[in-house]
Amino acid sequence: MAQLIKMQDYISRYEQDIYRYPTQFARLKKQQWDKLKASYNACELDRLYSEHTETQVKFDSPQEESKGLLKKVKGIFHRRTGEQEAEAEELPIPGQIEDANVFSLRFPFRPASLDELKQNYLNQLLRFQMKWGSSTLREKSFVDQSFFLDERLRFFLQRFPDTFLLLYKPIFLLKNAPVEVEVILLTPVDAWCITFLEAEEDAAFIGSSDRFWVRRHHNHPDKKVLNPLLGANRMTNIVSQLFELYEVNMPIKKVILSRNGYVDYPEAPYDITILDKRNFPEWFERMRAISSPLKAQQLKGAQALLEYCQTTSSLRPEWEAEYNQTEGNEHAAP
Repeated sequence: MAQLIKMQDYISRYEQDIYRYPTQFARLKKQQWDKLKASYNACELDRLYSEHTETQVKFDSPQEESKGLLKKVKGIFHRRTGEQEAEAEELPIPGQIEDANVFSLRFPFRPASLDELKQNYLNQLLRFQMKWGSSTLREKSFVDQSFFLDERLRFFLQRFPDTFLLLYKPIFLLKNAPVEVEVILLTPVDAWCITFLEAEEDAAFIGSSDRFWVRRHHNHPDKKVLNPLLGANRMTNIVSQLFELYEVNMPIKKVILSRNGYVDYPEAPYDITILDKRNFPEWFERMRAISSPLKAQQLKGAQALLEYCQTTSSLRPEWEAEYNQTEGNEHAAP
C-alpha cells in the first residue's frame, strides 16, 4: 500500500514530519496484519472481531502518549519554536483521538478466505490513509467524496509497496501561481511523474509533437485529445527544479500511462516512457517487486515537494473552541 503523503491541496500530517510518519505507518500496518493473519489461521478471528466489536490501533509513539496533555494544548496556541510546535502538534485531546489518530477495524461478517480478509483489511486501511492524507490532530480539510471512489487513487494505494510515497493531483504554489499536476510517485530509487491517457478499453492514441493527439476506437469516431506531454513536461520541470533547489539526488522518470489502451508514437522524445497495454503489466510487476526500504534521498525529495504544495485547511471544532478560549483569556489578562 503506497502512502498518500499529499492529495490536492488537503492538509497532510506527512507535511509535518516526513521522516517519522512513513516508517511508523508501514510498521504498524504490518503488525496489525500479522495479528489478523495469526488470529485467522488459529480460528480465533470471531473472538477478536465481531459485528458489535472493533479493535483500535493508535498511530502514535508510546513516548507521546505519556506526555502531559494540558501543558501541550496550552502551548500550541502561543508562538513557539518550530521544534516545540512539532512536538505539541501530534498530542491527542479527549474525545477526538479516534477521529484523528486511531485506525479501527470492524468485520460485519466472517471472511471466507485469507485473501478476503486481506482485501477487507486493505479497504478499511485505505479510508484511514485518506483521513491521514487530509487531516492532522488540529486541522482538517474537506475531502471531495469522489476521491473515495477514485479508481486510480485506489490503484496506487492498494497495489504498490508501503515504501512508495504518493502525491495525488497535488497543487504546487510557484511564484504565487497554483499549478495542479497529476501523479508523482516516489520510490526508494526514483521519482515517477505519471500522466494518465485512458479512455475506452482498447482505445488507441496516435502521438505527435502537435498540441493534440488523436484517439481512435473501433466503436467510436476519431477524437482529438490534448497532447499529454504538455502536462507531463510541466510536472517533470517542477519536480526537477525543486530537487535541484534542495539538492535531491534522485532520477526522475516521465511517464505516459495507458493501462487499458495503446499508444502509437514512433518518434517519441528520448526522455519519455510510454506504458500501454503491451508493456504495462511487466512494468507493474517490476515495481511491485521493489523491496528496498525507505531511503534518505526519497524522504528528502518528498520534503522538497511538500514544501511547495498548496494547503487549505481549517481548525477542528474542538481545537477552535480551545483557541478562542485561550485568546479570550489572553485579552482579559491585565
